[in-house]
Amino acid sequence: MEIAQTPAPPYVAVIFTSLRTDGDHGYSEMSERMVELAQRYDGYLGIESARDGLGISVSYWTDHAAALAWKLDVDHLAAQRLGRERWYSAYRVRVAEVVRDYGS
Repeated sequence: MEIAQTPAPPYVAVIFTSLRTDGDHGYSEMSERMVELAQRYDGYLGIESARDGLGISVSYWTDHAAALAWKLDVDHLAAQRLGRERWYSAYRVRVAEVVRDYGS
């Protein structure tokens, strides 16, 4: 995993924070599949993800319309349903507009 190379702001960040249930139950395979699928979407800029008990994944999009198109993807909707049923004991989604971006 590496730091996403995003353009100059503004752009959209979708922040997904989660607590997992015990066991994999197909999670790893689905997670990889969703990243591959998201990368094909117009407006996709990248993703960053970390998990140590608490999981945080941030996907970056050119605008709100691109982020919404991904949210409504049929395969992504199915993965969201499985997440609620099998993989997450708790989760939160936050959508934000990035107005400043800097680093080395």
